[in-house]
Parts: sequence; structure tokens; C-alpha cells
Amino acid sequence: MALRRLFHIGPFIALFVTFTCYSVAVIDSYLWLAPPKYSIAGGYNLMVLTVWLALILHNYFWAVIIGPGFVPKGWRPDDKEAEKYLQFCHSCKGFKPPRAHHCRTCKRCVMKMDHHCPWINTCCGHLNHSNFVLFLFFAPVGCLHALIVCVMTILYQLLWTVDLYRRYPPTVNFSVNAFLANLIASGLAFGTILAVGMLFYQQARVIISNKTGIEQWIVDKAIDRAMTNNSGKFVYPYNLGTSKNIKQVINWKCTPVGDGFSWPVVEGCTNYSLSIEQLEQKREKMQRLVLFEVTECYSGWWLPCTKGIRTCCCIPFSDEPRIALKIGDKIQVSRGTKYWLYGNKVLTQEEEADGKRVRGWFPKQCAKRLGKVSELDDNADYTKKRK
Repeated sequence: MALRRLFHIGPFIALFVTFTCYSVAVIDSYLWLAPPKYSIAGGYNLMVLTVWLALILHNYFWAVIIGPGFVPKGWRPDDKEAEKYLQFCHSCKGFKPPRAHHCRTCKRCVMKMDHHCPWINTCCGHLNHSNFVLFLFFAPVGCLHALIVCVMTILYQLLWTVDLYRRYPPTVNFSVNAFLANLIASGLAFGTILAVGMLFYQQARVIISNKTGIEQWIVDKAIDRAMTNNSGKFVYPYNLGTSKNIKQVINWKCTPVGDGFSWPVVEGCTNYSLSIEQLEQKREKMQRLVLFEVTECYSGWWLPCTKGIRTCCCIPFSDEPRIALKIGDKIQVSRGTKYWLYGNKVLTQEEEADGKRVRGWFPKQCAKRLGKVSELDDNADYTKKRK
């Protein structure tokens, strides 16, 4: 099952870039720049390039194969009293442990989920966070080495061509194909340094603060909520200090600390402090939900040409799904833009029994506003709330 993750466009591109940069740099080192059989420096250069490749591939494949750590379907805490502090996942039919979130791409709840990464075709979570971060570190470093080799090779060949460096002719003629291969490898290496380097910077901040990207979003809302309600300062429970935060992810064993279900917390907090805050935010969100009734059918296409040019040009810049609608459907809307709305479709009893959850974006003109869900009749079918 884990190996199947490699058969995807994301891992294919990642591995293609890695092997392209390495292959061109090795060929440059061996044939043109400093042949190992003639130069000790060339031998060391080739050895270091191979070490970078080994470190990159080792951490990459482990991040893919190990996976983020999925919560068992139907999971419940041993202490039944703790269930009231946790969110329930209708898709997995179980409770979410602290710091766990449901990934709609993986279709599973993930331990300490940070984000879903298309380059490893799975989530970055509790079990593979260490290998994922090390991959993000070694990839730019290895590409920087390859970029230097390729650029120096191009410069050397160009200088020799214009009679500025003919005292030391290259051992192999520099053809047009070789020149293009070096340009391509240089471009890929430079792009990788920038893109992956930025990802590493973001993950370094995550590790230092012990706060995933999703948790940062939750904490920002918690701070705003505390200021609005005058409920006191919100304390993030998992920030143990820079040194301890780093050791939870990066250590000599390259293994995560903890079982993914319980976590060490700062004094005055519990393992459920953040989960309780999430539940409070969810309750307030339910109070803000607005009920809409669909008046025009929508196919779920990302570019609904029949809904007008403005609707097509102002689509939400998000990978969140679009939902197909028919006249009479009712949607509990939580947010929106000028031309689009996002919400949960009100399901029938049979659909809820199957654990389905239909939510996403749809054109605003396809529905009319009925009012706030909290203000409508609780006995009406369309205002029935989830457990």
C-alpha cells in the first residue's frame, strides 16, 4: 500500500528532478570538470555528490513509505469521559486524538497532521515529520552542489571555446546537447533550491514552535476569540521551549517522540486543551452558519460557464472541492466570496447514516438565503444538527 504512493505525478517529478541534477553533475565531474582518475579533488567531489543523493533518497523514501501515521478507524479513547473533549470524525467513524485532523485526500485522520504534500503523495504527520524535514534540508544542499558543478562546467567550456582557457582543454568535447543538459539541470537545481528551501524554512518554524500549520491557524483564531470575549490570554499547550520542541522531531534516532495520541504539555494545560478550544470554535462557527436553498442546478465544474463570466473569473484560489447541487438542496454556508459560497450540504438520514459529508464551493447565484441556522426552527428537517 505504501509503495503505491510512489506511482503518482508528485513523486515522479521529485525523483526526476533529483536524478537529473545528480546525473548531469556526475557526468560533469567525471568527464569535464575534474576526472577522478586524474584528480583527487574530482574523486572527493563525486563522493560528496553521491552522499547527498543517498541522504536525499533515504529520507524521501522513508517519508513516503512510513507515512504520517493514520488514526485507526473507529478509534475511541480509553477514558470514555475524554470523548466529550474530542471531535468526532464522521468519515472515519471515530474520534480524533489531540492534534489529529482528517485529510480529505488521504481519506483518513492523520496524527499531528501538518499538511498534505503532493511531492510525497501523502501527509506530513507524526511518524514521517523527521524524515520529511531532513529531505527538505538535504535536497537544496545537494542541488546547490550540483548547481555549482553545472555552472562551473558551462563557464569553463565557454571560456575554452573563446580561446581564454585553452591551456587546459576539456577531456570531452562540449556538444550542444551537453550544453542544453547543463542548462536544464541548472534550472531545475536553482528552482529546487528556492522552492524546497522555502518549504524547509516553513517546517523549521513549525519544529521550533512545535506548532503545525493547521494548529497555527487554530491558535490565531483562539487569540482573536480570547480578545473578543475577554476570556484571558490563550496558552498554546505544546510549546515546551525551543530545545525540547526540536528534540520531539529531530533527534539522533530520527524517530518521533510519543505515540501520536498523547503529548507533553506546558504547566497549567492538559492534553485536551487545544481540542477543547477547537470545539469552542466549532460551536461559535455553528452559530454563524447561514442556511441557503438551491434555486439553480450546478454540475460541480470548476469553471461554470453558464453562471456568467464574473463567476468563472473569480473562482476561489483553493484546492477545496466543488459540490454538485440540484434545485431544492439546502446548504449550511460558513464562508464565501463575492461570487462563491462554501458550506456543508444538508444530508438525508440515509446519507448521514452512511457517514457521508458533502461540502465545498458553489456559485453564489445558485442559491437564496433563508437565514441563520441558529435562528431557524430546530424541528425542521433542514436544520437538524450533526452530533
